[in-house]
Amino acid sequence: MKRLLGLLFVLTILYACGNAPSDSGGSSTGAKPETTTKADDGKGVGAIKSVALNDPLDQALVEKGRSIYELKCAACHKLTDMRVVGPGYKGITKRRKPEWIMNMILHTDAMLAEDPTAQALLEECLTRMPNQNLTEEDARAVLEFMFANDQE
Repeated sequence: MKRLLGLLFVLTILYACGNAPSDSGGSSTGAKPETTTKADDGKGVGAIKSVALNDPLDQALVEKGRSIYELKCAACHKLTDMRVVGPGYKGITKRRKPEWIMNMILHTDAMLAEDPTAQALLEECLTRMPNQNLTEEDARAVLEFMFANDQE
């Protein structure tokens, strides 16, 4: 009987301690309005604030972007609208601003932590996009390739 009472006591303590993390959950909801205001402009979170688009597209950048896509992106993203691990590329340049796309490529962790659109994609896809360690020039080439893909 003493063992049963001891077990109930331990379980009660564990249960009471288990409720403490809900306080931290409450504080994270307080942070959401702050992150929403940061991404209201649709450009995302990161160093890329402005992108001057090429018209017509720079074919050398398109080809470089295609090479980078095939090496680092194709395993998770298809050129159609089909989702594999991540969303498909088709129509991405119509749905997202160029700055958002480049920030997602270059500043993946910050985008997933703070940008509501990136967070919604993470909830949908259930897999974090890895940081591919691309340079800004590489990301620009991938962006140019995305625009070319949407024109085809």
